[in-house]
Amino acid sequence: MGERLAFGAGALREIPNRAGGRGTDEPHAPESAVLPPAAAERRPRDWAFTGLLTFTALLFFRPQDTFPFLRHIPLADIAALGALAAMVSSRLGRGLPVTRLTPELVGVLALGAVILGTAPFSVWPGGVIGTFIGLFAKVLLIFVLMVNTLTSPRRIETFAWLIVVASGYIAGRAVFDYLRGVNLIEYGRVQGSIGGIFKNPNDLALNMVALLPIAGLLLLQSTSWLRRGAAALCGVMMLGAIVASQSRSGTVGLVIMILVLAFYVVRRRPGIVAAAALAGVLVMPALPESYWHRIASITNKELDQTGSREARSILLRESWQAFLENPLTGVGAGQFAVYKPDERQEAWREAHNVLLQVAAELGIVGLLVFTFLIGRCVWAPMQMRRLVRQLTPGRRRRGAYPRPLAEAEREQLTMQAAALSASVLGWFACALFASVAYHWTFYYVLALATAPRDCLVARVAADRAVRSRAHADERRPPIGVPA
Repeated sequence: MGERLAFGAGALREIPNRAGGRGTDEPHAPESAVLPPAAAERRPRDWAFTGLLTFTALLFFRPQDTFPFLRHIPLADIAALGALAAMVSSRLGRGLPVTRLTPELVGVLALGAVILGTAPFSVWPGGVIGTFIGLFAKVLLIFVLMVNTLTSPRRIETFAWLIVVASGYIAGRAVFDYLRGVNLIEYGRVQGSIGGIFKNPNDLALNMVALLPIAGLLLLQSTSWLRRGAAALCGVMMLGAIVASQSRSGTVGLVIMILVLAFYVVRRRPGIVAAAALAGVLVMPALPESYWHRIASITNKELDQTGSREARSILLRESWQAFLENPLTGVGAGQFAVYKPDERQEAWREAHNVLLQVAAELGIVGLLVFTFLIGRCVWAPMQMRRLVRQLTPGRRRRGAYPRPLAEAEREQLTMQAAALSASVLGWFACALFASVAYHWTFYYVLALATAPRDCLVARVAADRAVRSRAHADERRPPIGVPA
């Protein structure tokens, strides 16, 4: 292959049109042929993708928390708007629609429509509009950007490295804070050293669980010892941050994520699973006693010093009751905390369960849309595995069926699908104890899970089109010879 495989199979590059058009990046263009690597290298910089990387770096690193003078400069918003403008300009200049429409993007757009559509029936319409404008609209626009720019294995790998390095940095700061005994809450739990999606200990652990498999995948796929060392260090720091957060939901998600990863990996690389299991057994005795004490409170409520275990049970009942009282429209996005505060035992608190959060706040339609998105996120790696099996050498092929994958390609894609499945299911396990339906993490995981599948589908479609034309040319009689 002309491009080293990582996070996908083959590149989704601009495809020339036989009719002389500008080309298309849609995966099922009937008259498509992939540009050679040399031609691809001459293409100008994609400022939309650069803007996506810039926005993501600002979102994760949050320099405004370290340098207060930046708080009044909307750097992330500037990067996002610039990237979107570049994306729209580029696509329109090539004669393409404003955006690709994937089932996942339609689902995210539908969720935004439900948020706005239910606002007039909410307990506080202004609060719903604030939630949409202040958070979800940005999530939606960045997801549009990811759908249209994460279109090649090289880009997806670069994007994944940025997220893993940023997460490793945040995790490292949390671990060092824990060791120094600073930035601690609730009997020694560390919280994130920066704000946003990493501040709360449970949110910190959720992000680490969801992104840890990506770090492991980069470790296995990297050929450079420097990159392997960086991925390993980030992974160790992320594990340390989960322990330092003492998050029970994070621990449950970590266990499920590890089990999913082991299930898929043990058949191909049993040595890795055995080494990881041995390392876990050796590390467990070194974990702090406070961590085991808090984890034990999952089954023994007498050990719960903060009362959060009982509070979560009450919140589950209250959020379910809110859904039953407002099954069609919910109480409004982000408004469960203010729903009947005088009549609730746990007033002014969120649902702490992502499905009940959506059900209580957006009603049955919102729950169906969000469940669809979760299903697409789970289904994408499964589609990758199915495609890989179809492209296994030795299977019967007729006509223009795509060529089989090489053994190295199949190995990389299979490991990638395993890591993505573990990432998605790890996030979901943690999200069952968190109100994170409108937060960034899920939509980043959704993009990382679906973009490689789209690249593989595009490669198969382009290969099928090329082989179909070649097959037709072979059967066409030479010029001057009667058919």
